[in-house]
Order: sequence, then structure tokens, then C-alpha cells
Amino acid sequence: MKTVRNPESSGESPKSGVRSPESEARCAGSDVNGRNSEKGILNAAGKPRTPATEDPISNPEVLGFRPRTPDAGLRTLLFLIVAGGLLALYPLQRRIDEQFGPGRGEHEELNFLPSESRVSHLAGGYSGLMAAIYWTRAVQYYGRHRLAHAKDFALLGTLLDTATDLDPHLLVAYRFGSLFLAGRPPEGAGDPQRAIYLLQRGIVANPDYWRLWEDLGFIYYWDMKDYARAARAFQTGAERPGALPWMRVLAASVAAQGGEIQTSRILWAEIARSAENDAIRHSAQIHLAALDTQEALKKLDGLIALYQQREGRTPRSFQDLVAAGYLRQVPLDPSGERFAIGPDGRAELGPKSRIDLGLGQQLEVRS
Repeated sequence: MKTVRNPESSGESPKSGVRSPESEARCAGSDVNGRNSEKGILNAAGKPRTPATEDPISNPEVLGFRPRTPDAGLRTLLFLIVAGGLLALYPLQRRIDEQFGPGRGEHEELNFLPSESRVSHLAGGYSGLMAAIYWTRAVQYYGRHRLAHAKDFALLGTLLDTATDLDPHLLVAYRFGSLFLAGRPPEGAGDPQRAIYLLQRGIVANPDYWRLWEDLGFIYYWDMKDYARAARAFQTGAERPGALPWMRVLAASVAAQGGEIQTSRILWAEIARSAENDAIRHSAQIHLAALDTQEALKKLDGLIALYQQREGRTPRSFQDLVAAGYLRQVPLDPSGERFAIGPDGRAELGPKSRIDLGLGQQLEVRS
């Protein structure tokens, strides 16, 4: 059966089907209340409602649920139980320490320290935070052992490795950690090889950070006395972005000290050519003069020895070698002064020479 619409109930005129003004007002009010009610602005009575007070999710009390407030006495009792338990553990721990000796705590720390891979797995998305925690532990461990004048820093390397495994870009751990490892006890662990290993890992993870090459060079120089490797580390670091000009100076100076004269001369020549600072350029020039002088003295000593062998006597000056045809003229140093022959029969600088042989850093070149 088809439902017949009642014009009067809808407010329409039975003849024209047009709503009367009164019915339009009633419908409009109904529509507004309905829309606002759906959006949670008005409640069923048509009054404003607050979602936080009538929403059963935001406010469970609407459904009759009320949170339980912990009793103040119960909280006090729980606090006393926990505090009492901690206080009771103190004398027990003291007796254990006295029985097993002062080193027991450190060995326990070693036993319960997870491996680097295990820590990385457990850290999840918080590896940066965990790296900072392990770096802090490494600093505390180092400080505690240094204050105690300890000679064994067995855990230090593991803590540093763990911190840098968790965050390979934690530069402070590489730089200061290498100092902690390389220093002699009680200033450090006395393990420069482990320090070099740590810095090499840092360089792999941060290849353009020149400061790590600087630190590596100083450990080779001061702790390992390996001047050739130190010079190469300084030179490689000098080629990294942002490296300061004195890195090339270090490389050249250390190369000379390590006996790599040709390498040192090449580096100083490059510094003299490319330096934008006049003081650095002048320093490079006088270093080159010292290196050239060292080489000249070595060759002159060879000529003096040859003269002695053939002539059967020691020359009094280089004029004797000129007269005998070993030299075309008396040799001059880079400052323009004549070389001389010393009382020991070896070539030396003249009294007016302005060359500083100490800059050549070659103590064994003429052995």
C-alpha cells in the first residue's frame, strides 16, 4: 500500500504544497538542533554539551566507572618497605665486598657487559641515546680509575667500542677516547694500538672529518715514535675539507724528522707555493733552505772523504778541493755564505750563515 503524505503534518499548504512561515521556522530549528547534536555541540535537551564530560571514552565516569585513588597510608607503607629493603642491602653488600676483595665489582661489570652487537640489537630506535649512555660510562670509568691511580683499564676499550658502534658519528668518543687509551698509566690505559684502532674506525665512519687524522698523527708521533706514519696521517688530514693550513706544516716537519727528506721537501715546496699566509710561506722557505743545506753537507762530506782517500790528508778548507779539481768553486749555503770544514774534518756552516739546521730536524742524516 502506498503511504499518503499528510500535508498538515509537514506544514505544507494542501493546495499549493508550499510551507507556511511557522512550519519553516519549526523545521529550521529542528535541523539546527539535529546537526549540532550530531556534532556534539548540543545535547538531547538542546543545551550545549562538553565532549570531555559526556564522551564515554574521554570520561569513563559517564558509564559509571570511577578511578580508584591510592590510599595515602598504603603509599607510605610501600615507600617504607622499599627504603627499608635498600638500607638492609647496604651492610650485606659491604660484607660481600670485604670477603671478595675490592676488585670484585669491576670483574662483575666485565661479566655483565653485553657485547656490542647485543647492545645494538637491544637499543632498537634509541641507539643514539644508548651511545651517549655508554660514552658517559666510559668517561666515568676512566675518571674513577685515574683518580685511583689504577694501571688496568681493561673495560675502557669495550665501552668505547660499544658507544661508537651504537653511534658511528659520535666524534667526541673517538677523539677523547683515543687520548684515554693512549695515555700512559695512570694517565690512561697505555694502549696506543687500541687508540689507533678506535681512530681508524672513526675515520671509516667519518672520512671527511680531518681532526681524526690529526689525532691519529699525534698518536703515531708521540706514543709510537713512528714519524713516517705520523707524517702520512697529517698529510692525509690536510687534504680533507676544512683542514687548517698548519696540518701541511706538521706533515712536512714530521716527514723530515722521520728521515723522509724528499717527502718533506715536496710538502714544504707545496706549502711555499700555495700558502695564502705570508708567515706560513716564509716558514716553508726557511725549512726548505734547512733541508737543502742538510743535503749539501752530506754530499760535501762525501767529497772530503774522497779527497782524504786519494790525497792521503785532510783538506784544511774547501779551497784545497777546488785546487785539486774536486770542486769548481767554494760551495755556498742557501743564505749565500761559504761552507767551512770543521776541526773534525767534516763540512759545516760558516760563521756568518743564517741557516737554522734545527729546522731540518735531521739528527741522523749524516751518520
